[in-house]
Amino acid sequence: MTDFFKGITPLRYDPSSTDLAFRHYNPDEIVMGKRMEEHLRFAVAYWHSFAWPGGDPFGGETFERPWFGNTMDLARMKADVAFEMFDLLNVPFFCWHDADIRPEGDSFAESLRNFEEIIDYFGAKMDGAKTKLLWGTANMFSHRRFMSGAATNPDPDVFAWSAATVKACMDATHKLDGQNYVLWGGREGYETLLNTDMKRERQNAGRFLQMAVEYKHKIGFKGAILIEPKPQEPSKHQYDFDVATVYGFLKAYGLENEIKMNIEQGHAILAGHSFEHELHMARALGIFGSVDMNRNDYQCGWDTDHFGMNVPELALAYYEILMAGGFTTGGTNFDAKLRRQSLDPVDLIQAHVGSADALARGLKGAVEMMEDGRLKGFVEDRYAGWKKPENAEILKGGSSLEALAERVHGEDSDPQPVSGRQEYLESLVNLFV
Repeated sequence: MTDFFKGITPLRYDPSSTDLAFRHYNPDEIVMGKRMEEHLRFAVAYWHSFAWPGGDPFGGETFERPWFGNTMDLARMKADVAFEMFDLLNVPFFCWHDADIRPEGDSFAESLRNFEEIIDYFGAKMDGAKTKLLWGTANMFSHRRFMSGAATNPDPDVFAWSAATVKACMDATHKLDGQNYVLWGGREGYETLLNTDMKRERQNAGRFLQMAVEYKHKIGFKGAILIEPKPQEPSKHQYDFDVATVYGFLKAYGLENEIKMNIEQGHAILAGHSFEHELHMARALGIFGSVDMNRNDYQCGWDTDHFGMNVPELALAYYEILMAGGFTTGGTNFDAKLRRQSLDPVDLIQAHVGSADALARGLKGAVEMMEDGRLKGFVEDRYAGWKKPENAEILKGGSSLEALAERVHGEDSDPQPVSGRQEYLESLVNLFV
């Protein structure tokens, strides 16, 4: 045991509490036939919670954690603190990048030995514990070797290093019975076209993804492979800009049935979308997988990764998630970090508790919207004309421009617009949040 969270007792559900407690998140509450915990599938992000030092684009670190440093002893201390927090919060899952959990060695082989030792340390802690691995991933963006990308790097040696890193992380995820493996390109893009061969970079990235899928099947990994779309930041343009862009990329390389999406709210905003837009797009394309739940400061131009606290936004997000059938292997990863001024251990606990409560309220609002049925019914009615046989036949290829022109002339039709009733629908949502 460490003393980092000294004085903080395990969190409980107590709606009348004036102390640190869950007031809305009740893991055992039955919602639409499932326990709330099974709907939300919370996961703690190892990097933001235990590896982030409190810096931003304009200032250095503000956090002082006793495990900060590049030794195996400190990595084990970090793991001890992490699993103590998992127990305090009673969360079912956590997530990691390789660089979050192990010291960087002087060679790939040394870094790998450090990584594998910590994975074994995790395995011992997870044996008999509640908290499991939602997903693992590789950090191929922080180290200077990745300044020009990983899979899209112009140097084949960096491409090979990246492939070896992903192999190690997939092996570790498989060993710990992770439910997903995430591929996300922190720097898979370009800063200027003056030094970029975009066709080659896209081809390289496509082949990299194909190799990851091939390896998944080779080792018998049963979890999902996920891609996390990310727009500008830090690169000027990134190839995994949003869900629609990634889907087109997957189609080009025959991977649309092999890879699903891990969608982050903050990245959706940076792409110029709403979170629910990206979730809806993934649902429509049949590639919804999991979510990173955070939000940006809408007055800042970078990815600030606040904890999700906006209940109306969260209700719309979970409405889309429920309409997609809910999570299978995916879950709700708290991919969020404290503000630079939130220095104390209790701040880390409070942030997760407050966000869990907001997410629980959002989930229940979404359930009420679904059970009410008016939103879904309005959309179905709006497109009901396409259910008529003569109209359905158009989309099946049974018509042509000439035939439709003849139909219009023959009917002497003059279609009139029908109200979309946006204000009514927005008011309807407000009844549930």
